[in-house]
Amino acid sequence: MEFNLFLPQMRLSFDDLVARARAAEAAGFVGMTGMDHLAPPLAYEQPMYEAIVTTTWLAAHTGRISLGSLVLCDAFRLPALLARQAVAIDHASGGRFELGIGWGSVPEEFVTFGVGSTEPRERVERLRESLEVMRALWAGEVVDYDGEYHQLHGARQVPLPLGRIPIVIGGTGRKTLALVRDHADWWNVHVGDVGKLDELRSQVGTARVSIQQMVAFVGREGDRDAITATATRRFGASRPVIGTAPELVDHYGRLADRGIERVYTWFCDFAPPETLAEFGAEVIAKLA
Repeated sequence: MEFNLFLPQMRLSFDDLVARARAAEAAGFVGMTGMDHLAPPLAYEQPMYEAIVTTTWLAAHTGRISLGSLVLCDAFRLPALLARQAVAIDHASGGRFELGIGWGSVPEEFVTFGVGSTEPRERVERLRESLEVMRALWAGEVVDYDGEYHQLHGARQVPLPLGRIPIVIGGTGRKTLALVRDHADWWNVHVGDVGKLDELRSQVGTARVSIQQMVAFVGREGDRDAITATATRRFGASRPVIGTAPELVDHYGRLADRGIERVYTWFCDFAPPETLAEFGAEVIAKLA
């Protein structure tokens, strides 16, 4: 079991984000990921930084953890441009970039910002084409591609990735599972779909399994009642896991027994460094 800090880059300064990234690195997290939206969901008035710029900045201020987004929205970017951005971060970070990508979770954004179709079929097909284009460019091929959404003629990219850039795709729909099977290194499963793992596992090829889960960590000096009340008020609809270190060790151990190899951990207290340090010492270290 490995842990990746999921931390939306909103309501936090760049200094705050760097402090948390460095604390996560010291605590034993393998990576840190943000979100990708044009406006923060359900928090439209809050300040938020763009995903690629944030990832680049964090890569420049850390030395070990992987960095990326859970997940970039395909419709926001041309695949040829994203392929080059990914390689640039890959080289700058010494191979620590992971490409999490999906076909969009908030259709209202597509209408508000005019970035593409809200139809699921079109969005998932566009993502399939984008993945094919990026992987062809990363392979060093001269790419001729005549798709419904993307057309390239004699295109190529230099430099190439340092190694394989890991791809993360989430979802359990039939077409999404096919994308996971054909392109992904990691299959991110919604926590509500964990019960379907045994049924769906054979459809995703060699992709490893991850989940994203919100957690309210009750530390050594924590007031469980107060922490529970705050987590419920802020994030009750997300049904966060609430527990002490031993309780969370048991919880994550059960997930590991189901074949889940990574948890994108989203802290209800917005992951101050002291929370990350204690979680690393009392949870991550116990499961290492």
